[in-house]
Amino acid sequence: MIQLKRAYDAPSSTDGTRLLVERLWPRGVTKSSLKVDEWVKDVAPSTKLRKWFNHDPAKWNEFRRRYFAELNGNPDAWQPLIVAARRGVVTLVYSSRDAEHSNAVALAEFLYNQRSGPSRAVRLRIWWRRRESNPRPKKPAVKRLRAFPIR
Repeated sequence: MIQLKRAYDAPSSTDGTRLLVERLWPRGVTKSSLKVDEWVKDVAPSTKLRKWFNHDPAKWNEFRRRYFAELNGNPDAWQPLIVAARRGVVTLVYSSRDAEHSNAVALAEFLYNQRSGPSRAVRLRIWWRRRESNPRPKKPAVKRLRAFPIR
């Protein structure tokens, strides 16, 4: 399950894994008071896109389109979030004042749309990496005869 919370709100016991999904650290918040498990900068919008959007609600739909294109180009950044959400509660922590037009809202929507799992191409790429890093020992070629019951 994925939920959202502002960085300025107090953490709670129901937050589960807390992930900061901003490229910049929230202003006026110390690392000890934020209590995040990980700072996931790679899933945040690029600096160019963030500056273009400037939290303007009129640009929201175009921001989402461009942000989703960035995320689709970097599946290794967001796939661990889906895996974590399948295991338990994940809280995306953001610093925007606007709770309806923030990158965390767009990211949560993107992750929800990807919930069926990574595409076949991505699954194959992950499988191939695992296979290359842990090759199976070759089994000896033994011809086995198939047994048939006698009636």
